[in-house]
Amino acid sequence: MSIPSEKSIVLVEDDQTLREMLAYNLEQEGYTVAAAADGLKGLELVRSASPNLVIVDIMLPELDGLTLCRMLRREMEVLIIILSARSTEVDKIIGLDSGADDYIAKPFGLGEFLARVRAVLRRQPKPRPSERLEAGDLSLNLIARRSCRGEQTLDLSHKEFDLLAELMRNQGMVLSRDWLLTKIWGYDEADKSRTVDVHIRWLRTKIEENPAKPKRIITIPKSGYRFEG
Repeated sequence: MSIPSEKSIVLVEDDQTLREMLAYNLEQEGYTVAAAADGLKGLELVRSASPNLVIVDIMLPELDGLTLCRMLRREMEVLIIILSARSTEVDKIIGLDSGADDYIAKPFGLGEFLARVRAVLRRQPKPRPSERLEAGDLSLNLIARRSCRGEQTLDLSHKEFDLLAELMRNQGMVLSRDWLLTKIWGYDEADKSRTVDVHIRWLRTKIEENPAKPKRIITIPKSGYRFEG
């Protein structure tokens, strides 16, 4: 099961050696990095990738870094670090006023660079966990732990509620019995995997039109279960 990266970065730098070195070291720190060598490609990449952070050099072909920074600020909420060989106070003010969250003057040390990246990413607002899950006529209130099918309140046990919530959060994805066993019950012994099957059967009697021919919780042979909504 793939997990979307919460530390994704687009790096826009025309110096190939520097670009490759920074990308490599960012990836070693656990970041997902996509890189571009000019401003226009960088703009397209940011628009398509929706990263958490953009690191952009000022002196770029096709579209300079300051213009790119201003365009991104008008279009989206994204953290931006400017890299530049210009290190005067005026240059830094212009960069920050263009919408950058930080300004790193070249040359810089790798340790300082990575520390600046971490510091800027800490400014990223933490997403509030959703209070509700909905799929068709099914709805779960995760705070009140209420479950409904249309206007009807479902009588779910504690584990049934948690199991349904996990399936709904990962709608369309196949979740193995071992994954569900560990996630919901907190243990992974293979001989207890039958516990998952039993609870799935109970859930189906409460959310399926025809539990014998389920259309919401689908069994994937030798793999696990997939929630279809």
